[in-house]
Amino acid sequence: MSQRFKEKVAIVTGAGCVGPGWGNGRAIAVRLAEEGAMVFACDRDLSRVEETVERAGAVGAAIVPHACDVTSSADLAATVEACLARFGKIDVLVNNVGGSAAGGPVELTEDAWNTQVDVNLKSVFLACKHVLPHMVARKSGAVVNLASTSGLRWTGSAQVAYAATKAGVIQMSRVIAVQHAPDGIRVNTVVPGQLHTPMVEARLAGQRTGGNVDALLASRVRRIPLGFMGDGRDTAAAVAYLASDEARFVTGTEIVVDGGMIARCD
Repeated sequence: MSQRFKEKVAIVTGAGCVGPGWGNGRAIAVRLAEEGAMVFACDRDLSRVEETVERAGAVGAAIVPHACDVTSSADLAATVEACLARFGKIDVLVNNVGGSAAGGPVELTEDAWNTQVDVNLKSVFLACKHVLPHMVARKSGAVVNLASTSGLRWTGSAQVAYAATKAGVIQMSRVIAVQHAPDGIRVNTVVPGQLHTPMVEARLAGQRTGGNVDALLASRVRRIPLGFMGDGRDTAAAVAYLASDEARFVTGTEIVVDGGMIARCD
């Protein structure tokens, strides 16, 4: 594999995983490490990152686990300082943390709405707040934020807070990209669609199909023109491109990773 990130340092949030398989954060951390990066891998549950290190095999030594609650400004500030103390710089920031809650404005509780805003949107704001000054000082950096096709269109279920916050991530990324382009910093978004990640078995099947994983998988595949679901490794490939120097002229935009789903009009 290429060494596009040799001697580069990347912070990846949500680098753990809720179960076996390739979640987005785990796949991103491993992919960047495989391509030469030293990865500061953050998660609220440190044991999940340790599983990522094990999954990384030979490149696991390049992944440094770090506990962090990305909804806490103090935690993120401490995380950035810890990364700088260890490696002296931050070249790449990947904001991957997120989660969904079912319901429209009538069904969704106010507390659930606030939690979605904190986890999906505020976390990106806070991470950028604490990382960008160091990138500005070096006149170099790449930020990749993860959104969702739910932030672009209806994707089969009412999840108003998730959709609103993921749309917010996309627009936030565009604004930051334009603001910091003169500083040599690029900011882009990866927009995953219906992926088969461990989240399907751990959470979504219970929310959507009464725990019937096969039924959920079948319903998701029916929406995808390519006829199969990707997984976190497909997300990681898009992240790696946008974070690399190959994307030096790409900023303020999105890569949709969804097998053609949102291109359909039905």
